[in-house]
Amino acid sequence: MTTDPPIAYAGEPGAFAEDAVIDAFGDVPRVSLGSFREVFETVAGGDVTAGVVPIENVINGSVRENYDLLLEHELSIRGEVVVPVRLCLAALPGQHLDDIERVYSHIQALGQAEGFLRRRPWQLLTTYNTAGAGKSIADRGERGAAALLSPRAAAMFGLEILADDIGDAPDNRTRFIVIGSAAAGDAAVPSNFTGDEAWRTTLAFGVRNEPGSLLRALEAVAARDVNLSRLESRPSRLRAWEYVFWTDVDGAAGAPDVAAALEDLAAVTSFVRVLGSYLRATD
Repeated sequence: MTTDPPIAYAGEPGAFAEDAVIDAFGDVPRVSLGSFREVFETVAGGDVTAGVVPIENVINGSVRENYDLLLEHELSIRGEVVVPVRLCLAALPGQHLDDIERVYSHIQALGQAEGFLRRRPWQLLTTYNTAGAGKSIADRGERGAAALLSPRAAAMFGLEILADDIGDAPDNRTRFIVIGSAAAGDAAVPSNFTGDEAWRTTLAFGVRNEPGSLLRALEAVAARDVNLSRLESRPSRLRAWEYVFWTDVDGAAGAPDVAAALEDLAAVTSFVRVLGSYLRATD
């Protein structure tokens, strides 16, 4: 009897990334890894069906490390899922807010609850993962410390919630992408899509360091009446002061208008790479 390869994510069980896996694929076999890079390398090695990593948060913006990893690996974005982010402060049983001296969490989560955390003189310490912060406190039996994490993760590690719903925005959420090999086919497509949703295409392109180069690239897309819903830059890592631009466009790469825009874009840029064309998650 064989079982399907698992879905990979970064973090401990109970992490928001695991929530994203469950939301996208259901209660499937899954493997937790220690970093985003490990997820990419494990997917590229074929040991898992797909990986799920965060790409942006409505408060803190982009997870830029994953943009760089997308360019570094020959993988494709096969889907996305949006996960609500509910944050709580939790500690070992019997602790109170006045007992806490240190708060551990991922740097993104600390930024998403900054308003609450600044009310007290706590030492804020970063960890690789929200759920991992809670696990570390539980494993060490560390008193005087609290973790900023999800209520589900707090319960998994036997922590008591000292303050709930402490995020800066009540509608906080994170968009995760599903990455897989180009040959993975439907095996890496999330199961919660019906086919009625709109499409999104994510791509990266480079421009020469000369006047008007970015404008010509944007005009190439606009001339085809294709909407850019997102645009940001990252250092190219090839030459100083040259940049790679990342963009999301509305529509599938194979649609006539998007395909024409991509062809026009290639004519005025140093390179164009389509990272994936996939169904947009309902928000």
